[in-house]
Amino acid sequence: MSETAIELMGVTKRFGSFTAVDDLSLRVERGEIFGLLGPNGSGKTTIINMISGLSRPSSGGVRVLDIDLLKDPRSIRRRLGTVPQENALYEELTAEANLRFHADLFDVPRQGLDKKITALLDLAQLEHRRKSRVSTFSGGMKRRLALVRALLHDPELLYFDEPALGVDVQSRRALWDRILELKERGTTVLITTNYLEEANVLCDRLAIIDHGRLVALDSPSELRRSFGDTVVEMRTRPAPGEDLLREVRALAGVVSVSVSDSSLKVTVEGGSDVTGRIVTTVVGSTSLEEIQSREPSLDEVFLSLTGKELRE
Repeated sequence: MSETAIELMGVTKRFGSFTAVDDLSLRVERGEIFGLLGPNGSGKTTIINMISGLSRPSSGGVRVLDIDLLKDPRSIRRRLGTVPQENALYEELTAEANLRFHADLFDVPRQGLDKKITALLDLAQLEHRRKSRVSTFSGGMKRRLALVRALLHDPELLYFDEPALGVDVQSRRALWDRILELKERGTTVLITTNYLEEANVLCDRLAIIDHGRLVALDSPSELRRSFGDTVVEMRTRPAPGEDLLREVRALAGVVSVSVSDSSLKVTVEGGSDVTGRIVTTVVGSTSLEEIQSREPSLDEVFLSLTGKELRE
């Protein structure tokens, strides 16, 4: 068995004259949690549809769990678990009835099914609500039920669209813990998310897609490091002028400079000596009222690569 769970090989997908995915090559390893990020219209949904066997590429190849989806797209369906944005639960059925209905759809053997449902409801912390109608559940409870429903037929690959969508902080952390447990069990998890803290907590690697092309691929920590080692934020009075911005940009070790109102944000590579040169330059031109330094965020990396806010 290959160590690769998903492989896209020079994939292009066109809809008439519009190219949704443009010569994309991408590999997801078995057992990893892989994040797919991109602004609205970047091609994420098209990519997922091709991985799920719901759409064929215009050119290139797609292999999922050693299956060539150009030759046999239907065979992936029973090996794939899906948790869409909309939970798609039957609100007037109980939690148990929802799971039994899913089991029938995927031909899950009746023998041992009761024990399996109990274990999954325990995993979702919902065993005490086994006989409750889903319409009485909170958003976080519904999300957890949707997750374990997707696990009922023992998929090798789980696709999760916006895991934390519409759930509170406590439910979000519980959901993240469940997803991390899946990795420990060897399940490959593919996530699309607009919540960058979620990507940072969960994902082993992230692919950032824009205009159907791969613009970055690495671990969250390496992506942040590629943006710079440190972000130095300074509040000045008066606001920094263009001459000062040019001076700071020209300093060795400065990666990027931006300004908002009276706050100057400088991303740097290197240690405290770089920060020291920046402070000396700023103090020579304006009054420095406040300074702080921190690691770059994934939000900043994303915006630097795509120039767009991560919104749907």
